[in-house]
Amino acid sequence: MSRAVETPRGDAVDAPAARLERRDGVGVITLDRPRALNAVNAQLSAAVGEALEQLDADPELRVGVVTGAGRAFCAGADLKELAAGRDVHAPGHPEWGFAGIAEHFVETPLIAAVNGFALGGGTEIVLACDLAVMSEEASLGLPEVRRGLIAAAGGLLRLPRQLPPKVAAEALLAGGPIDAETALRWGLVNRVVPAAEVLDAALALAREIAANAPLAVRASKRIAHRWAGDGSDWDRGDWARVSRAFDALQASDDAREGARAFAEKRAPRWTGA
Repeated sequence: MSRAVETPRGDAVDAPAARLERRDGVGVITLDRPRALNAVNAQLSAAVGEALEQLDADPELRVGVVTGAGRAFCAGADLKELAAGRDVHAPGHPEWGFAGIAEHFVETPLIAAVNGFALGGGTEIVLACDLAVMSEEASLGLPEVRRGLIAAAGGLLRLPRQLPPKVAAEALLAGGPIDAETALRWGLVNRVVPAAEVLDAALALAREIAANAPLAVRASKRIAHRWAGDGSDWDRGDWARVSRAFDALQASDDAREGARAFAEKRAPRWTGA
């Protein structure tokens, strides 16, 4: 049986790194490592993955909202963990993917409530959600190429499906930030609102969806994801190809240098090896 993940907030050693709250038929999943800007470590991946399992198994929860505690939505992978050689995926659940969500398909609709900046893996969490509400002060971005890596947690698969090809190419290859106005214009998010209104706006959208027939909503999501366009960004073969490319890059000197440079707060010195 799934264990409860409703917990107090904070970065205490024993506190779960994400929590699930039930709000009138909506499950709110909060990434809860505010002092680490909700960067993803193994504990956060496990807590989010478990929360999604609970969300999808509970018939009383019609919609999920994913948000962050504190001033960030998610700063991406915890590069200090990577630099130390520690895995950031959920122990025992490699099938859930990054942050417990990237490869974890659930039939319950998910809305990202982007309360602050969402970089790298943070943007990939947003891309894994079905809808998004974003703070006008927040930003997205996939800067992995600036760290000698690739956007392997769904960015390479999902961004080209959600954006025109040349726009996606600039985001993936240049790695620059995407502000809220641009994200709305490109269709990466559904709403842009003042920072204080992000969660309320996401909950309002969630309740609008939750008011509809639950079986029809789930079937609509399932079919739209499985048969939209050519293939699906949940296709295991595509994920395997991205994983092989990422593994090869992760073994490179440049990938190690990217993590070291971040931890040491200096500019990376790339060698192309």
